[in-house]
Formats: sequence, structure tokens, C-alpha cells
Amino acid sequence: MSTHQETPEVRRDILPIPDPQHVGLTTYDAKDPHTTYPPITMLRPPEGAPNVLIVLIDDVGFGAATAFGGPCNTPVADRLAENGLKLNRFHTTALCSPTRQAMLTGRNHHSVGMGGITEIATSAPGYSSIRPKDKAPIAETLRLNGYSTSQFGKCHEVPVWEVSPVGPFGQWPTGSGFEHFYGFIGGEANQYYPGLYEGTKPVEPEKTPEEGYTLNEDLADRAITWVRQQQALTPDKPFFMYYAPGATHAPHHVPKEWSDKYKGKFDEGWDVLREQILARQKDLGVVPPDAELTARPDEIPAWDDMSAELKPVLARQMEIYAGFLEQTDYEIGRLIDAIDDLGALDDTLIYYILGDNGASAEGTPKGCFNEMITLNGLPDIETDEFLLSKIDDFGTADAYNHYAVGWAHALCTPYQWTKQVASHWGGTRNGTIVHWPAGLAAKGESRNQFHHVIDVAPTILEAAGIPAPTIVNSIQQAPLEGTSMLATLRDGGAPETHDLQYFEMFGNRGVYHRGWTAVTKHRTPWLQDQPALDDDRWELYGPDDWSQAHDLAAEQPAKLAELQRLWLIEAVKYDVLPIDDRSVERFLPELAGRPQLIRGTTQTLFSGMRLLENCVLNVKNRSHTVSARIVVPEAGASGVIIAQGGGVGGWSLYAHEGMLKYCYNFFGIEYFYVAADEPLPTGDHQVAMHFAYDRGGLGLGGTVTLHYDGRAVGSGRVDRTEPLAFSADEACDVGSDTGSPASQDYGPHGNRFTGSVAWAKIDIGDDSHDHLVTAEDKLNLSLARQ
Repeated sequence: MSTHQETPEVRRDILPIPDPQHVGLTTYDAKDPHTTYPPITMLRPPEGAPNVLIVLIDDVGFGAATAFGGPCNTPVADRLAENGLKLNRFHTTALCSPTRQAMLTGRNHHSVGMGGITEIATSAPGYSSIRPKDKAPIAETLRLNGYSTSQFGKCHEVPVWEVSPVGPFGQWPTGSGFEHFYGFIGGEANQYYPGLYEGTKPVEPEKTPEEGYTLNEDLADRAITWVRQQQALTPDKPFFMYYAPGATHAPHHVPKEWSDKYKGKFDEGWDVLREQILARQKDLGVVPPDAELTARPDEIPAWDDMSAELKPVLARQMEIYAGFLEQTDYEIGRLIDAIDDLGALDDTLIYYILGDNGASAEGTPKGCFNEMITLNGLPDIETDEFLLSKIDDFGTADAYNHYAVGWAHALCTPYQWTKQVASHWGGTRNGTIVHWPAGLAAKGESRNQFHHVIDVAPTILEAAGIPAPTIVNSIQQAPLEGTSMLATLRDGGAPETHDLQYFEMFGNRGVYHRGWTAVTKHRTPWLQDQPALDDDRWELYGPDDWSQAHDLAAEQPAKLAELQRLWLIEAVKYDVLPIDDRSVERFLPELAGRPQLIRGTTQTLFSGMRLLENCVLNVKNRSHTVSARIVVPEAGASGVIIAQGGGVGGWSLYAHEGMLKYCYNFFGIEYFYVAADEPLPTGDHQVAMHFAYDRGGLGLGGTVTLHYDGRAVGSGRVDRTEPLAFSADEACDVGSDTGSPASQDYGPHGNRFTGSVAWAKIDIGDDSHDHLVTAEDKLNLSLARQ
């Protein structure tokens, strides 16, 4: 807790706080006894300002964790709840980037330009992915008031055209008020081979999966190191830490010792699991005794209708997810224990938010082993027989797995629908725990007042005694749109202060007003349904209907019309309009109106560069050439010259056993190799790989020819290719292959080219078949990678 003595001169509504100006006697000689100046003081928040820790887990349904009646053990969440408070009606936006930007700014997601994920931004204000300068994030406000600030884990709020080594970095964490950042930029991360940044610099994990590496443990280690250092050096300075591990987003990666704890526990299937969860929820009091289990929609298959042969795989998917969530909770516990060991836990306001949205229904009705196969529009590759053959590999570094839709629905018990569906509580109601022993007297209680993620920032400011700033970095600030939760937290009988809230995501929309909700589901996450907006059917639910189980629209049309009008008023106020449910237009930058980083038909890259897929020319579905200027040492060369993607799919041009070699990795299922007929000559040379694409469709094969200084030295066939994307987070690297290896000829470490790479160049041909990619395929790809 801060021990700083507040002085009346501090103007905390203007940030940065203006420098104090000394006006008084100026002596000629510093030895003059009348020489006096006020001492330099270090900026600190007001007396009593707590440390703040926000933990935001990814893709967790309301009914997943044991703290809220779920099957996945979360003893750390349980312990915090016993000494803190459970929030049973806390809401998010139904999607990743929007929830995060709303939470970090205290404003509605459209109000800060995040009506969708960054990859489908448009030029409309509510959907631009650009945070307005008059809506500064809470981290910046706290930093400029004297807090130490840090972020660990996922950041998916950076506009896609700014995710590159040249920035700009204004919406990266270190440009958004966080003095320290360690994590990844994007929607998801491979838990064994993440693409990490420290600040804005790419860094590599220090261990391999074989050595026990997981991102969950790494993030906890880094956060513990940071908070120990911060408290050791400035114990009087409170910290603000935002810990967003990226778990439990797909891929569901976890060591077997975690998932094996759940062997056989899900063999009865998702329909029985929903009933079991609801019974536990009632016992815990996180739903009232009369809460009803909503009906399973027809779009979600019944467990009994699933193939008997496939059920062991389906059960294994859920075992792995449960282990993944338990491991995540455990690593969060290590961080909380470290804060406790420092003697700082009582003075730390903790928000433990179990999900930035409901559970993810992006895994298809039967789940998948490598979600990139499904996202590339090729689900038929993963037959039941294929999935059965991989049952022991789910959750390992060889997999990129996601569970079936039925499990997602079950983990949102007792509510309707899932992530992406902002109209219903299954997409937006997330179990949340608040723990602050020094500031909250109540222990082990629940709070049932309605709250929203935009209420977190104003709560922190009130707890710290810091006003919402009127000016930040010379920009007059718009008002916060959330309301402080402190009155609710301190008194379970306090009146509800957040009594009106709109929801919208991809046309799924709803409004809450004083217990009533009016909602309409426009589209289903895993289907291609896209009705006309005017054809959407609205539903109405009353204040006593906890789970939105009984539609009253036909009985009370006047009340429905009143709420529909309220939704429209809020939509106009917060830049929701025009509602954007388009597909193809949002994926073409020139139609969407957003900048495009990479243009043209030629791109030159240099050694040491690491670029995400959207920063590199697209070589899929067309002929292309990859060339490089290299120096081969006298001892011969080995290692990677240039590679893109990784173990779940990609390609690599490298030296192996002294020869130039090319590998095309088709989803980790097939590897196509082409090697030169003669060794690489020593000295300065230009090497190249030309891919002559088979015309006539998407994902076809081609003929590969290798060249030394323009002379053909080998050729071979690639029988089939990936049509849409190699991965969500693997990079294109020059001089090495970071992350998981694209070729089986080398490992994740020690693959750096032993000579030197002056440059590498990608040239694409004019025979692109990308016009055959459907808008639906593009939409599914982007949404599942967030």
C-alpha cells in the first residue's frame, strides 16, 4: 500500500501531472544560508491506493470452473472466492479483442473501435480497431499517477497493419501504459512454441517442450520475477499487473499429467454434464434454486447421436481441456502465492475473470486434432478413423486441437449458446472473483447485481482514489462508460448501478434493462447462416428468468418493442451502427477501408526478421519463387535460410547434409521434400526455389525446382498444399526457424544457418487462384484465430 503523503498541489485530473514550479528567492551562491528549494519527490498514487492484479483467462464458459459449479478443478479460484466475492452476473462482450479493449478503457467495445477482432477492421468508427485518443486506457492513467505497470500474455488489440517490427507501437502494450510487456500479439498462441515479445522485441523461449516448456509456466515465471523486483526496489509504489495467459484458447495444449487426472470423467457426454453442472451451481448458490437448464439448440448434436466409435476421442478432448484449465489456475496460483510471500496480497485488489467470453464453439461438431485443417476448409481430412488414430497425441506438441461444440455448450451451463453469441448469456456471462482483504470486509459471499467488463476500470480508479482524468497527453478525455462496482462489492444489498447495457457481435445483439433482456441471435459460430437483419426474430426474457429459458415476446410485445428501441438508442450512442455482418467485404482491405501493410508481387527480407503471416506476401494457390543471397562457409552449410509456418503446416528452404533442400509441410500429415543433386558450393551464391503451381483450383500441388546461381540442381513434386493459412502464430523467419520446426530434418533449436544470409526474396506469380476462396472460409479462419 502506498505511504505517500498527498499534497494539495497535485492535479490528478490532468495527465501527465504538471511539473511543480518553484517560485521564490534565487540566491547567487548555493552556500548562502537563504538558499532553499523543495526536495525532489517521487510520484506516487494517493495514500491507500492498492496494488491491482487483473487475471483474464481466455474462452472459459460460466460453468467450466469448480468455483462456479464446473468440472474443471480450479483450487486457486476456489480459495480466492472463499476469502473474497463471487460475481454471478458479470458480463463480457462475447469475443476476445472487444472484451479486452472494453476492460482496459472502461468504455464499450464499439466506442473504442473494437466492434470485432482486429483482422476484420473497417473504416467505420465502431469497427476500426483504432483506440480513440480521447479514451485513454486504465494502464496509462495508473502509470501517470505513479503506479508500476506490467502486462503478461495475450494482446489482441493491435491493428493488423501495425503488427510488424516497424510498428507503429502506440497500441502495443508498451504504448498503452504498460512499462513492461512479455507475451504474444494476436488471437492465440501455441502453448509449446509461442511467438513471444519482450516489449516490442521478438524473443524465444529458453526451453523446448521436451525440456518441459509450456507458455503457462513461462508467463507465471516472468510475472513472479517482475513483481518480486518491483516490490524489492519500490515497496511503497503500488503495481498494476494485467495477466492474460492466452489459455484456455485453442490449441488445447497441456502435459499429460494434467489431463490424465480426468480419465473417464466425461464418458457420459455433454448432455449429462450440463445436468451435473447445474446441480453443483445450485448447491454453490451461483445460480438460484429455480434456475432452469435451457434447451440444447437443434444446431448442437445430442451426445447420444454421436458415433459410438468417436466418443472416446470426444471424451479425451474434454479431459485435455479440463487439465488445461486446471494447469492455468495452478500457474496463476504460483503468481498469487509470490505476491503473498512478499506480504502484499492483502493490499492487492484482484479481479480473477474466468473468460473473456463464453466457451469456444469454433471446434466443429466433432472437434479437431489440427484446427488449421478445419480452418483451411478441409475438414474431411480428419475422418473419424484419423481422429481415433491420434487419440494419444491430443494435447501434445504434435497437435493443434480443439474440442467439439457440445463441450463448449455444456461449459456455458445453464445458459443458451456460446462465445460469439452476444445475444445470450452463454456468450457473455463469465464467472468472476474479486479478492481484496484490506478493502472488502465480506468473505465467501456472492454478488448478484448486474455488472459489465467496462465497470472494472472505474472500480480500480475509485479504489485507488484517482479521478477519471479530463486530459491525458494533451487530449481532452471522453467520460468513462462503466460504473464503479465498489458499492456492490462492499454491500450485497446495494442497489444495482449498471442498469442498462447493450450487446452486439456479428449481428447477434441484445439489451439489458433493469432485469429485462431483449435479444436476437443472428448467426451461429460454426455455421454459414446469415439471414437478413430484418428477418431476425427477437426474444424477450423477464427479470425472474435467470437463464433466459422462457421467451415472453409473444405475450408482451409492447415490452419487447420498448427494449428494441432502447437497443437502437444505445447502438447509435456507441457507434454500433451500421451493424456489420458482412463476410468478404471485411477481409479485403481495399473494400473494408483499412490499411494494408504488404502490397505488390515482390518482397525482400533480411536476416533475423520474424514476421507473422499477414506481414508476408501470400504464396498459396499460385506459382512463386523464393530466392536468397547466401555465403556458404568452407566447412559447408547447414540450417535454415528462410521458413514460414511450423509443425502444423508450412515450408522451409534450408541446407541439409551440405545440400539445398525444400520441405513443404502439409498440416503435419505429409512432408514433401525436394533436395539438390549436388552440394552447395562454398562462397557467395544465390540460391532459389521455384514452385510451379498446378492450375485449376485451391490447395493443389506443384513442381518444385531448386537453383544454384540460376542453374537447376534438383526438382520434385508437392502433391497438395494448404489453401488459406499455415498457422495462427508461427512466423516467417530469415536465417532460422523459430517456433515449431516446419521440417523434420531439424529441431526447434540449433537450426540457424551456419553461413550468412544477405537477403531473401519472395516473388509471386500472376496465376493466383485466391478468387476461389469463399467469404465464409475467410470468416471462419479469422474468427477462430482470436
